[in-house]
Amino acid sequence: MLPRDVLSSGALILRPTAEGDAEAIVKMCDDPVTARFMPLLPPYEPDHAAALWADGGAHYVITEGGRASGLVWLRPPDHWGVSSAGFLVAPWARGGGMAATAARAVTDWALDHGVRRIELQAEVEDIDGLGAAYRAGFREEGLRREAKRLRDGRYADYVMFARLRGEPAPAVEPYLPLLEGGELGDGVVRLAPMTPGDAADYHRMITEPDVAAYAVTPPVTLRDAERRCRYTGYWWLSGQRAELAIRDAGSGAFAGHIQLAQVVPALGQAMIGYSLLPGFRGRGFMTRAVGLLVDWAFARTALHRIVAGTDPGNTASHAVLERTGFRREGVHRELLPRPDGTRADDVHWVRLRPA
Repeated sequence: MLPRDVLSSGALILRPTAEGDAEAIVKMCDDPVTARFMPLLPPYEPDHAAALWADGGAHYVITEGGRASGLVWLRPPDHWGVSSAGFLVAPWARGGGMAATAARAVTDWALDHGVRRIELQAEVEDIDGLGAAYRAGFREEGLRREAKRLRDGRYADYVMFARLRGEPAPAVEPYLPLLEGGELGDGVVRLAPMTPGDAADYHRMITEPDVAAYAVTPPVTLRDAERRCRYTGYWWLSGQRAELAIRDAGSGAFAGHIQLAQVVPALGQAMIGYSLLPGFRGRGFMTRAVGLLVDWAFARTALHRIVAGTDPGNTASHAVLERTGFRREGVHRELLPRPDGTRADDVHWVRLRPA
């Protein structure tokens, strides 16, 4: 049984939930941003918190300056000493690291009181929740596909995290920092992280015959494209890749896609890839997009090498790379699988961090 301690961390005070907190908690749960990522569960009732404490878990209100501003809780440990944690932050308290601070404080306290392992799950589109998990010292362990049903009726994928008693738990900052202002642009093109709203345009682009001809992965369905767009924020925060839509700055129309993938922090290297819808070609969009992304990467990340691989026949891509400062580095013979079962050479390009 966990003791009903009052916890403090900096300006935050975490206290056991009281009966008078119910109205504030219901408002937090019904906030549109919070509700978007919450599983389909019965409405909150005061006896929910009491039941958690009685069963060996914990339920805390996060307060700052005396105001109830969030919740953090632990499910009762199971037979193997494993608990699960969750949290939410009220709209007026977001952006200051409250969730990460509170989750770390409660997790440290529970591990010190005999809990052996604490698990945490965050929906793949919940950027704030994912970021808080990394900063609270949780280690990513895998994915649970369509694990829970959200309030909108959709089954969502979740990222699984955990902390173990006695294990170091450093705060993890993203290797690929989020874009300031949410996008890059030069007045002609804008680059912004892909969203589910881009899925149909993205799918239409990658099924264009002259785009599909250079694909090295199996054909993608519209559902695959939707899932890929939902994963954009998670991939970015976890340092796996950066995926962006290329937009016409004037109209906002989807023009294409650009990414940094195969990110290898130990080498300081990532691979750039890109495609453009036919209606936007010949206007310099891709040259601008590649320049924007590479310049951002060298200014805001630790990357030292950005590489590209191209089919020998893709002369348009070669021209983009030459115009944006890439140099041809060599040829990997018969590396790229083609849709017809043959293999093409890979012309390899590189751009190095400026001295």
